[in-house]
Amino acid sequence: MAENVRSIDTSLGEDRDTDRRPPKAYLVGGGIASLAAAAFMIRDGDIPGQQITILEELNTIGGSLDGSGSPEEGYVLRGGRMLESKYLCTFELFSSIPALTGDKTVTQEIFEWNETIKTSSKSRLFRNGKRQTAPEFGLRETHILTIERLAIEPEAMLGRSTIADQFDPTFFKTDFWFMWCTTFAFQPWHSAVEFKRYLVRFAHMVGGFERLEGILRTVYNQYDSLVRPLRKWLDDRGVVFEMNCRVTDLVFGGPTGRETVARIACARNGVPEEIVIDTDDLVLVTLGSMTEASSLGSMDHAASLNGKRDGGAWTLWETISAGRPAFGRPSAFADHIGESKWLSFTTTQSDPTFLHIVRDLTGNVPGEGGLITFPESSWLASIVIPHQPHFTGQPEDVSVFWGYGLAVDQPGDFVRKPMSACNGREILTEVFGHLGIGSVAPGILESSICIPCMMPFITSQFLPRGRGDRPHVIPPGFTNLAFIGQFCELPDDVVFTVEYSIRSAQVAVYELLNLKLTPPAVYKGQSDPRVLYRAFKALHDIRS
Repeated sequence: MAENVRSIDTSLGEDRDTDRRPPKAYLVGGGIASLAAAAFMIRDGDIPGQQITILEELNTIGGSLDGSGSPEEGYVLRGGRMLESKYLCTFELFSSIPALTGDKTVTQEIFEWNETIKTSSKSRLFRNGKRQTAPEFGLRETHILTIERLAIEPEAMLGRSTIADQFDPTFFKTDFWFMWCTTFAFQPWHSAVEFKRYLVRFAHMVGGFERLEGILRTVYNQYDSLVRPLRKWLDDRGVVFEMNCRVTDLVFGGPTGRETVARIACARNGVPEEIVIDTDDLVLVTLGSMTEASSLGSMDHAASLNGKRDGGAWTLWETISAGRPAFGRPSAFADHIGESKWLSFTTTQSDPTFLHIVRDLTGNVPGEGGLITFPESSWLASIVIPHQPHFTGQPEDVSVFWGYGLAVDQPGDFVRKPMSACNGREILTEVFGHLGIGSVAPGILESSICIPCMMPFITSQFLPRGRGDRPHVIPPGFTNLAFIGQFCELPDDVVFTVEYSIRSAQVAVYELLNLKLTPPAVYKGQSDPRVLYRAFKALHDIRS
């Protein structure tokens, strides 16, 4: 895998005036995009770390790459991001970041770990109490022709159409759809353009998709394995982290076509203030948030549904984009919670019985199997049993697993309530029912702490969109501003990935600093005849 990690020239571009003081940089949002941008500024732009300030509205960094809790109170993961070998920006960045062990880089750690624990699901789907090993896709020829058409059709022709606009209803009953939609969290009403991008971007993974082969995992959850090492690297170089600081507005100066961020309006611990920005300083804003306004439940209480006013990310985007078309249209993503929400849950257990049962039912030891989906579930529920321990410091006699449901407003099959209205105890009861766990279920429940998490915007980046809804990384007409994260426009690459956030940060830093560097190109397996041949065979369920 080492050939996929690119070493780059870290010299400064000739356009930089090295006699000036290094610019200050203010990064709005403490997610992986801002952390990556800070690292690229230091590593490739020679910006001293103490010149970089990250402004985060919460009291922790990492954004959607989170991980928290304890064995006593229960661990919490809002989600888990899968990796694969063609995340070239991600692995290029982390090839410079030492792992917490200190004896190798994060990239080396990930690739070495995945040589030891290879994902190969023996139970990608679980039906009627039985596992399905390498289930067939079950696509009709009309479905395959539509997939092939989407792969070559220009995005402009698809416009704001949905996946359901492109396929007949029978497509959404195929095992291909059950596996694809739960791996990536697509819904029929999501954007056909985003679906197309995924088909093209992951063409090299279609062969083997029924076993999730090619999926890479971190040793621990992504907060412990990615965020903490990167945070330490930034701390060691003096990057300033301003926590509990909500940015509320950007104030601009200068003539039209050459506007500059002049001030940042914010509230530190609720107290309003302004940060003055010099014309040479830089401002990078993470637009929107997938996990904004998330809420947690408990074993006895359901998670509540919040809205965009329960955080600062969406309101900031709305404020700065008013009257500025170049800043995109946040309403396309933030005003459709019914179509972007779903519920995840993290379960902490002090008894190994459940893990042993799942191992025997699925044929996979923890960490090998990846996502297990129950296609008969009214909630379209899935679970993941990661390698244990999943958190640093997790006791040997404690285990953690994660799951989620896509159809959260549908009544359950064993608990006759919508998933969105269920507490942790009820969610586990539903999962146990689909696994066929009977007499031992009460004992497992008593040794479990299941924490539901409602995320109103978790797939907002998949909602139908049109040209201009997502702004360019460097908005035209603005001199010291960049947008990063999941809601800026990067041609060819796919949102809802760590790679997208890191790529946006790399593009932003290289362009703002006028560096003669470019991020690694998006991998295009669709141009490789061998990839296309394997995908063709897989789509037609030819396994020889």
